Amino acid sequence: MNKTIFTILCLCMLSSCSFPQHEVNAKFGKQHFVSAVAFIELHKTRNGAYPDALSDLQYLGDWDLIWLYAVRYEKAENGYNLYIENGWIGEPELAFPEAFRIGLGIKQTNVVWSNESHSQDELKKEIRL
Repeated sequence: MNKTIFTILCLCMLSSCSFPQHEVNAKFGKQHFVSAVAFIELHKTRNGAYPDALSDLQYLGDWDLIWLYAVRYEKAENGYNLYIENGWIGEPELAFPEAFRIGLGIKQTNVVWSNESHSQDELKKEIRL
């Protein structure tokens, strides 16, 4: 009983903090999206085709289960659709530079693609946000 009360009090205190939830949600969302893209594209490199489902991906670590539940994947003709559904708390609004998707099989997504030109250093910084 004491543990339950303590947990509830901690959650109440954390929820009243001025925690930058939007920023944290975006950071987690970007990490989930980038991780999903990396494993999906690696699967294609190794097997010659995109996976039918995320459950077809191999050599995932324990932490990869987090992003597996944060994205929605659909195999499409000549590629795939990838949607980010969860960041840290809810669906984040993500934007990536158009250059990020060059050479990828992403056909549809809820990520916004920016047409701004960026240097490689700016791209790395933006993706790390």
